[in-house]
Amino acid sequence: MIKKVEICGVNTSKLPVLTNEEKEKLFIEIKKGNEEARQKFINGNLKLVLSVIKRFNNRNENADDLFQVGCIGLIKAIDNFDLSQNVLFSTYAVPMIIGEIRRHLRDNNSIRVSRSLRDIAYKSLQMREQILNEENRDATIEEIAQRLGLEKEEISHALDAIQEPVSLYEPVYNDGADALFIMDQISDNKNIDENWIEDIAISEGLNKLSERERNIIKKRFFDGKTQMEVAEEIGISQAQVSRLEKTALLHMRKSI
Repeated sequence: MIKKVEICGVNTSKLPVLTNEEKEKLFIEIKKGNEEARQKFINGNLKLVLSVIKRFNNRNENADDLFQVGCIGLIKAIDNFDLSQNVLFSTYAVPMIIGEIRRHLRDNNSIRVSRSLRDIAYKSLQMREQILNEENRDATIEEIAQRLGLEKEEISHALDAIQEPVSLYEPVYNDGADALFIMDQISDNKNIDENWIEDIAISEGLNKLSERERNIIKKRFFDGKTQMEVAEEIGISQAQVSRLEKTALLHMRKSI
């Protein structure tokens, strides 16, 4: 998708690359209101946009759309960049471009998420990027929640809500022959062969118990009742229930 030479009518193979010195000079002119310098600066950083949208090439999104959205992020970065901060423009611009693309993808998601949840998610992502830029490390949910004055559950819920849905037929590996899909990696823990065999063994073990023992085991382990509750139901002491339960379990273990 991203390998195409021309995106939005721009020949990406011929995009200019500016040196840091050229960028600094152009940026000084931009601050003076020089539109020609601004356009030259934008053109000289389009390869930066191109490199960023490659990160999203597994989304099956139109490259032209992502490139245009990335350019919006680039322009916002130019408008807000402060030359006196002694930070490379690319260091500042990349998170801005990524953020703009992510917003575009979320806003155009087929699953509708409430505005309040999206706002919390955007603020959380911005705070995460801020901590990453300031301290060069990933922020925890607890840190983000503390800085935003929110509960960590709110942050987790908001971030989960904006996740892009993935098809079960999304390929995760392809060796040139048969592809491995996400659905191939999902197991059903309730219906595996080991569980069927275990259920059969337990059923056979129960059938070898006396009626009273079988009744106690079912009430204790299938109905989830306490020994005291079982004792009251069948009219014997809790000590008797305990003794009968131990004997029944011993018989079942031997038979299984």
